[in-house]
Amino acid sequence: MSGRFFLPLLVALLLLAGCEESGALHVGMQAPSVRTKTLADVGGDLSRVTTYRYPDERMYQMSLDEALRQDKPIVLEFATPAHCTVCDIQLQMLKSLIDKYGEQVLFLHMDQYQNPEAFRAFKVIGDPWTFVIDRHNTVRFRQPGRMLYGEIDSMINDVLAPTPAAAVPGKAG
Repeated sequence: MSGRFFLPLLVALLLLAGCEESGALHVGMQAPSVRTKTLADVGGDLSRVTTYRYPDERMYQMSLDEALRQDKPIVLEFATPAHCTVCDIQLQMLKSLIDKYGEQVLFLHMDQYQNPEAFRAFKVIGDPWTFVIDRHNTVRFRQPGRMLYGEIDSMINDVLAPTPAAAVPGKAG
């Protein structure tokens, strides 16, 4: 391969490889508190909080900063269905998980067009991205790309499991 083609190819590969891990929050880090749009903020107009065709109002009731103060696990989905077919599938799957877990877990959807500040705060590029945050606001799981129902279900079960006192920040064992 000639140098004329090799160098641009190498640069492109390095840039692409860097996108996924470009500083996105990692497991074990504290989730950033950021004010995001809620359904109440936009007068109940779902089209102003999501580009999803079949939104579930339960994912837009609370701002991320409010959710982090609730002492509940959070499934935070970064997905922009207007330009991401996989995002549509991912959000449909989350709706069934909301039905399963009810009030035990908060489910929030962040659309890049409607809540870009959340994308910046979590340093995600592209979508979908799934974050599972425990009741202590620690990122316990993160995954770029499509996930299966069983994968997210397992992560939710992990964060709902009782935490030994020695493992809770600020608690002695």
